[in-house]
This record gives sequence, structure tokens and C-alpha cells, in this order.
Amino acid sequence: MTAAPHRIVVAGGGAAGLELVTKLGDTLGKRGRAQITLVERSRTHLWKPLLHSVAAGSLRRSQHELNYLAQAHWHHFTYRYGEVTGIDRAAKQLHLAAMQDDEGRQIVPATALPYDTLVMAIGSVTNDFGTPGAAQFAVPLETPEQATRFNRRLVNACLRANSQAEPVRPGQLHVAIIGAGATGTELAAELHRTLRAVVAYGMERIDPARDVHIVLIEAAPRILPALPERISNATADLLRGLGVEVRSGARVAEVRADGVVLSTGEVIPSELVVWSAGVKAPDFLRDFGGLENSRSNQLVVGSTLQTTRDPDIFAIGDCAACPRPGAPEGSPPWVPPRAQAAHQMASHMVRQIGRRLAGQTLEPYVYKDFGSLVSLGRYSTVGSLMGFVVGRSMFIEGMFARIMYRSLYKMHEAALHGGPSVLWRSLVSAISQRPTPGVKLH
Repeated sequence: MTAAPHRIVVAGGGAAGLELVTKLGDTLGKRGRAQITLVERSRTHLWKPLLHSVAAGSLRRSQHELNYLAQAHWHHFTYRYGEVTGIDRAAKQLHLAAMQDDEGRQIVPATALPYDTLVMAIGSVTNDFGTPGAAQFAVPLETPEQATRFNRRLVNACLRANSQAEPVRPGQLHVAIIGAGATGTELAAELHRTLRAVVAYGMERIDPARDVHIVLIEAAPRILPALPERISNATADLLRGLGVEVRSGARVAEVRADGVVLSTGEVIPSELVVWSAGVKAPDFLRDFGGLENSRSNQLVVGSTLQTTRDPDIFAIGDCAACPRPGAPEGSPPWVPPRAQAAHQMASHMVRQIGRRLAGQTLEPYVYKDFGSLVSLGRYSTVGSLMGFVVGRSMFIEGMFARIMYRSLYKMHEAALHGGPSVLWRSLVSAISQRPTPGVKLH
């Protein structure tokens, strides 16, 4: 009697989860050695580092979104539309909520999905630390829908200001970005250009130099606090040169409809607020089958990426608190929540699952820091390459840095579609480009 295929369930279709199921489907799934299932509450995938460009209007979602159902068909895994609500570790079942449409009609019922190996890859969410007004008046950038929502508010604000009888009010076209990590910093630069581009399309009653203002607010002593100081300083100088107001060492006490209140009592007028400060794993992981958690709700894993209390459950990407031996002094002892870490963990998990099915000893995961890059849109890109890549740590900027930044996305695309396909698509896209507005206007 033939043994049933090993049931591998991956919860979360972000960069780590989607790369993992694609590679597993192309190997184990295609050969019938395992049944691969992806659980995801969204219908399409968009690489998270692109969200700031969607919010600014400089990138169109439709050109970069990937349909999960189609990807599953092409790469021999099963896509289950659903949201994780809990787990029964004894029965080895993952609990999924019922999903409804916008009109309240049920799409799929609640269910319990059995597994032999479970990989949690559900990513992270914005942490507003319970700041009053943040949930009501600030827009987070966790999903493509939120990024699109902010872009729609941005364009509407410009249309409203241009059509009103009275002059533009102080703060009416100001944007406050709370959190100067990579997302907030890159968004500030993108918005500087796209806001002026939107106004240039016939909004003659708005003066960008007078009416448009962007302020970047960071509680830490400098922007990009998780990156090397040289990158932080170079980025701050570039932003200030564009006219972006950079406020470091500033803590937000409240977000209001008309602005942001700092802990000092100072009010920064702004009717458009983005919250990109702090990340945490989703709250439901805080009590997820009795598994060990970090203070940020992450699932604590060992060097093999197995959770500390259940060897059949793994965690990768932003939702995993993975030890980082030899972390630089002053840095957290965990692998940082970065795109390169998610990519590396997904690749490592492919090998881990192969060894697990073969009954072999699992190997430890070792994080490799290839450096840091920050894109300021068309203005510049700055970053550093780590020593084992170029022989020593090297600061880079300009065109070379921009090419390196774009290559990160191409690596992600190659993991999902294969290198030859990505190269062909890039060539076709470059040849067939049509004249379109430089920013999204609807």
C-alpha cells in the first residue's frame, strides 16, 4: 500500500511563504512526494518593499501583483483562501476562519486543515504602540489595499484643495510620516516627486513650494536607526536637500484629524498621516497553541527554524524570532525583519524539508547580511555592501546602488518565475512601454 504524501502547510503568502511553496511545489509537489498547501487571506501577492511606491502613486499594482491561484496551478501546490485563527497541536490541525465578501456573504466556510509539517510565514503588522488616534487617523502600509487607500486620499486631497473657493489651509497638503525606517524614508522621497507631479497635471491653484510639505518623524536619535550610521546620515542629507523636514528624537503622543501631537506638546499640522513606526507579529500569535513568543508576538525558533516547543512547526520571515549568534554589538539578538532574511529562510527551509522527509538531521540556519540599501526614488539610492561580498564593507550610492536595489526585486521574481522568464519579461516590458502619466491619478 502506497503511503500518503507528506502534508506540508505554509501559512502566509508573503515573500518567504510564496517563495517556499513555489520551490516545494516544483520539486516535491510535482513528483508527488508531498502535498503542498498555501494558506493566505489575500487573493494576490505584491512584494512588500514596493508598497511605499504604490502609496506614492509611482507604481501600479496591476503590473506587479501575482495571483495566488494561478501561481499554485503553475507550480504544483494548492492555494487555500483563508485566515488563520488558531491551532490544535495535538490533532495537528490549523484552524481557518470563514471568509466573507464585501456584502457579508460567505465565500468559504471555517475549516480545520490537517498537516504533518507546518510552516508559519505570516509576516508582520504595524505596531502603533496604542498611540491615541493612530488607528483612526493614520494609514499603515501593511497591505496593497492600505497603500492604495493612502494614494487615493492623497489625490483626493489635491483635487479638493484645487477646487475649493478658499486658499489652501495650513497643513491641508502636508504629509506626516511617523517612523523613519526604510519604508517611511523611501516614502518621503517618493512623495516629494509624485505630489509635485500630481499638481503639475493642471492643478494651477496649488503652489508646491508653498502648500506641499513632508515631515518625517522618528523617535530614535537618527533616521534609519537599524542601518549603519553612514547610510542614515547620507539619507538625511539627501532628504533635507529635497526640502523634506526630518525630525529625529521626536516621540508622537497623539494623532489627530488635523495633525500630529508630539510628546513635548508641539503640534505638527498635517491632514495626511502615514504610520510606519514599529513592527510586530500579528496579535493572535500571542496565544498560538502554547508556543513560545517574543515580546513582539513572534514565534521563537531554534537554529533549525523549528519552534522551541513543537518540532513539527517551523516559523520563517518576520513572524519568527530566530537567534542570531554573533550579532553586532548593540543590535537585537534576533535575525532582523528584512527582505533578504525572508529570502534566505525560504531557501533554507526547502533544504530542511527535503532532509526532514529523508529522515536526515536538520541543518542550522545562519543569517548572512549582504548589506543595506535605501532607494530615494529617482533622486538617489544609498547603501552598503558587506565585507564577504566585496572584500570589505563598502558604502555605495548613485546608479550602482540603484542597480543593486533593483536586483533584490529581480531575485524575488526569479524565485517565483525562474530566471529566464524574468529576463524575457523585463525585455518585453522595456520594448512595449506606452506613454502613461508619471503617477497614478485615480
